[in-house]
Formats: sequence, C-alpha cells, structure tokens
Amino acid sequence: MFRLPEGQALKQQTDEAEKNYVIQKNDYLTIEVYTSKGERLIDPDAKLVQETRSQETSSRPVPTYLVDVNGVCKFPMVGETKVEGLSIRQAEEVLQQAYGLYYQQSFVVLRYTNKRVVVLGAPGGQVIPLVNENMHLVEVLALAKGVSNDAKAHNIRVLRGKEVFLADLTTFDGYLKNNITIEPGDVIYVEPIRRPFTEAVRDYGPVISILTSLTTLVVVLFSIN
Repeated sequence: MFRLPEGQALKQQTDEAEKNYVIQKNDYLTIEVYTSKGERLIDPDAKLVQETRSQETSSRPVPTYLVDVNGVCKFPMVGETKVEGLSIRQAEEVLQQAYGLYYQQSFVVLRYTNKRVVVLGAPGGQVIPLVNENMHLVEVLALAKGVSNDAKAHNIRVLRGKEVFLADLTTFDGYLKNNITIEPGDVIYVEPIRRPFTEAVRDYGPVISILTSLTTLVVVLFSIN
C-alpha cells in the first residue's frame, strides 16, 4: 500500500521550517471575543471568578463558522470578513480591529475545528484531529496508540496529495530527520509485520475448528463400535 515507483528518490521535509496554518475554503472556525485585552482569560485579581461561574451554569454549545467558497466567513456583529489565506494569528488581528468598533481593547481567540489526518495500517484505521498548528509525525502516532511490535517502524509512509514521504523511526538519527510536520489531510500508513502462520490460523480458524470437531466425533464413534 502506498508503494513508491522503482528508482524514485524518497523526498524528505527535514529542511522545511514550521509554518502557521493558512485558513482555507470550507474550514470551520470558532471565535471567542473578550474585552480589556482578554483580562478575563487570566483574571489575576480573581475578581471575575463569580461572574464566570454564574455563566458556566448556563453554558451553551460553541458555534462554528464556515469559510465559504469565496474565502469569506460571517461572524456575529462584524459580519462577512475575508479570512482565506490568512494565518490564525493574522485573522485574529483583523477581527480584533473589527470588534474594536464595539468593545474596548478587544481580544480575539480564533481556532479551526475540522483539521485532521488519517492513520492506517498497524495502528488500525483512525482519524486523528490536529489540535494545534505544528503537530509532528511522532505526536500523531502517539495519539494513534504508538508504533507497536507488530509494526515496521522503518517503513512509515506519509501520503500528501500526489507525494509520498518515507519515514524511518528505528534510530534516533532517523527520528531527528523524519519527524516531519504533519499537515491537514495527510494519510499516514504504518506497514504491519506480516505473520503468515498467525494470519492463516486467524483466517481459517473456523474451518479448522469444524474439521477438528468432525475428527473427534469420528474417533469417538469408532471407539464405541
């Protein structure tokens, strides 16, 4: 699965600098808006604790906002805002200026909610959410329950669009070179170690069980006679 053509050099991304995720069409975003430069988030004097607790009793689901095909997202009060092509930090700055018309010293926290990767092979089929902008291969594998003894740690493939990257994590040097930054939409395949005898027993176990039962029955019948 995800085999590379014969003779093709395997590409690595070890020299690629970490970059912030850029907002794209069809992304879902959440937004939190605070006043006084986000004082409530740290509340150093504990003056807002009581107010926060009273609000938690009537907590509501956090709404999400879709970036449409034009790269525009419609937010409360400020309306349609062009966010496509902006990093999360850049979009926060744009929205802080927009909400500054309504609130004093506005502070905006923006997050994306629909970024994920797929892990196949030895860890089983899993969908892993990307909880931050710079998650690496080892972090994703750890969330997928790690690389077990049934997996080939030297043959981990990352499928990204039309490209396939090979990662060898069997050595510390391999970890330093191959712990690449994972991007939304990547497919990670960890090749499992094949055990023909074990797999044959698992696949043909019911048939073997039936044959064993029939053989036992025949032996019992002949012993009675």
